[in-house]
Amino acid sequence: MTVPLDIVIDRAHGGRWTSLRSAEREWLWRRDAPERDNVSPGDAFVDAGGLEECVPTVRGAPDHGDAWARPWTREGEADVVHGDRFTLARTVRSTADGAVADYVLSGDPGFRFVWAAHALLDLSDRASAHIRDGARARLFPEAAGLLDRAWPEGATWVEGDWPAPCGLRLDRFGPDDGTAVGAVVDASRCCVHDGGDRLSFALEAEGQPVSIALWRNLGGFPDRRPYRSTGVEPMLGRVFDLAEAGPRDAAQVPASGEARWRLTLTTNCRCA
Repeated sequence: MTVPLDIVIDRAHGGRWTSLRSAEREWLWRRDAPERDNVSPGDAFVDAGGLEECVPTVRGAPDHGDAWARPWTREGEADVVHGDRFTLARTVRSTADGAVADYVLSGDPGFRFVWAAHALLDLSDRASAHIRDGARARLFPEAAGLLDRAWPEGATWVEGDWPAPCGLRLDRFGPDDGTAVGAVVDASRCCVHDGGDRLSFALEAEGQPVSIALWRNLGGFPDRRPYRSTGVEPMLGRVFDLAEAGPRDAAQVPASGEARWRLTLTTNCRCA
């Protein structure tokens, strides 16, 4: 069964998606963060949940990028934000079986960036993420103590195969256990199963590196007053921090001055 998805967006506060609702449930997790109302570009990230547009980086500087702390405006059919070195336009529309978001990032040719649809989902501890078996997955230093091998000295990341890179099972979210890990998987599709409900993400971006990032925080982050937050994040790029990106690890504005991509969300499973 497929149904549309209703989306609510807070343009005044970073263009954040505050609701992603099907007929049966709300998919987005949210938390009370009143300080979010008064942030400025360059501030430390304030996690209010929902779906954030993280660009031109996720980790690093500026924290979670340069779009979440800026007001967005409505220009025709698009939501638009102007960053320091780019302009991002996003057009969202409902479809018969979900929703589609089309993006255009304008900037100087050669401008490199990472983008993520930083979607924090309201999931039970029985939920699972389905990505093609064998997809290469990068793990980052916060996972070091959870692997079946020692972390290589000086390594920025290590790689293994989905669903258990380096022995760390990532396809199951599970109950709180005090851990928090992020991973970037070399895939363009992911389907989340939670009971009988399904939410599928698919990313298309010709000529750009596409990934699915996961954030599995089971009460391990932040150090003070940790909480549970579980994210599935379609991404352009293969690292969280743009400063760590190698030659093929970041998206790039082509000679036309515009990078374009499409995110499709559906309420059926399209994981193959």
